[in-house]
Amino acid sequence: QVQLVESGGGLVQAGTSLRLSCTASGRTSPVQTWGWFRQTPEIEREFVAAISWTGASTHYADSVKGRFTISRDNAKNTVHLEMNNLTREDSGVYYCAANTSPLFRLGRPTIHHRSYTWWGQGTQVTVST
Repeated sequence: QVQLVESGGGLVQAGTSLRLSCTASGRTSPVQTWGWFRQTPEIEREFVAAISWTGASTHYADSVKGRFTISRDNAKNTVHLEMNNLTREDSGVYYCAANTSPLFRLGRPTIHHRSYTWWGQGTQVTVST
């Protein structure tokens, strides 16, 4: 059983930055692939970003490229999502997701929520204008 706990959400103004973090705990193999998704009333589980074990491979949704950066600290079993120049459209509940399989190396889709085994409880991000 693996538990994922997110932190860092909140209410911010448009144009500012926010950093989300997610830490895995429990008895499991190391998290090979991390992902971030977000959910809004209009879109369920929209892919945001993913990162491989070494961090050499990353994947971003077009809507966040150049503004968001995903990174990881394997020693702490933690993934971060640095979000810059936030817009109202970035508002939503952000979920981290994890898989002990190397999705990038296996050629499996990192953008599909079904590719991930464990999920965090979600953290709310609200961007005001």
